[in-house]
Amino acid sequence: MEPYQGYELGPIRPPSEAQSLLLRITRNCPWNRCTFCGIYKGERFSVRPVEHVKRDIDRIRQHVSAIERVVNRPGGGDRRDLLALQPERPASERLAFQAALNWLYSGMKSVFLQDANSLVVKPDHLVAILNHLREAFPQIERITSYARSHSIARISDEDMARLAAAGLNRIHIGLESGADAVLEFVKKGVDKETQVIAGQKVKRAGIELSEYFMPGLGGEKFSRENALETAEALSRIDPDFIRIRSLAISPELELFQDCQSGAFRKLGEVGMVEELLLFLENLRGIHSRVKSDHVLNLFPEVDGRLPDDRQRLTAPLRAFLALAPDEQLLCVVGRRTGIFSRFADLYDPTRRRQVEALCAEHQITLDNLDDFSTRMMAQLI
Repeated sequence: MEPYQGYELGPIRPPSEAQSLLLRITRNCPWNRCTFCGIYKGERFSVRPVEHVKRDIDRIRQHVSAIERVVNRPGGGDRRDLLALQPERPASERLAFQAALNWLYSGMKSVFLQDANSLVVKPDHLVAILNHLREAFPQIERITSYARSHSIARISDEDMARLAAAGLNRIHIGLESGADAVLEFVKKGVDKETQVIAGQKVKRAGIELSEYFMPGLGGEKFSRENALETAEALSRIDPDFIRIRSLAISPELELFQDCQSGAFRKLGEVGMVEELLLFLENLRGIHSRVKSDHVLNLFPEVDGRLPDDRQRLTAPLRAFLALAPDEQLLCVVGRRTGIFSRFADLYDPTRRRQVEALCAEHQITLDNLDDFSTRMMAQLI
């Protein structure tokens, strides 16, 4: 077995896990071929030994206990007392201390299992980790993981129920698209039916499910299919959450090369709004919470539960599409530069003047708006 290198931290987590303890179960991504994702390119996938993960948990427990003794003593501890607890070395121990400190002050309610697909781990091993985590921190309310549909579809219902009983109670799946033509083109490594089977399996186990939809992933050619086929797949799954993640393309991605060659024609901003609206209009018979909780999305106010909030979810999209093109330009530039935080800011005179000045200074026009947006979004990947 490889030697233990100390507490490890992976590169990403969902925005909804900002206050979670990050516990690394695997390193990188076992698939790692999607043309729209560059997070793990060039990195080797591996599963961390169960005993190493348990040692990470134990280190966090020790640091939490030490910090609690300081902050709970009469008079409480000040910053200097906490700094005195921080190990000087090794770096992994300092990382564990900071993770423990941040988690303690966030309430110690949730844990996120890293990296890209913890469900590829053998169920017996994952149950052992979950049990150890619950024993060390019985107050935990939520344990969450990313997973691939392909991996979940291969797990038996009995093993999914065991994972749920051991404390895994939310799974994030990057469905991205329900259109087979899109999934094949971007090398997702799964088809629509497998995505549906996996989502339904998670729901049967009593585990909360977040599914991600990526407007724009079909490009101009498959925009309509991307919206309608994904809506149909998610209507069959009825996930607890549907999270919007607008497509962004940076130069290091394989999909960028497809753009350069002409094999992929990227949707413009207006086209992505039209696609998202078509998607939302065609979700049927479900009670999912739709959330636009990522900086890449143009409309963060798209947030509500179906079916009751459908009108509220689609209202800002309809309002944007009803604007004159010059007004759409201001809205997009305002959001992509962070001057606007939501659609209504278009009508804030002070913020509007800032955007108008920026457009004039950088000569942003309708002709180059989509190129500008592509550059701005690429910086956020």
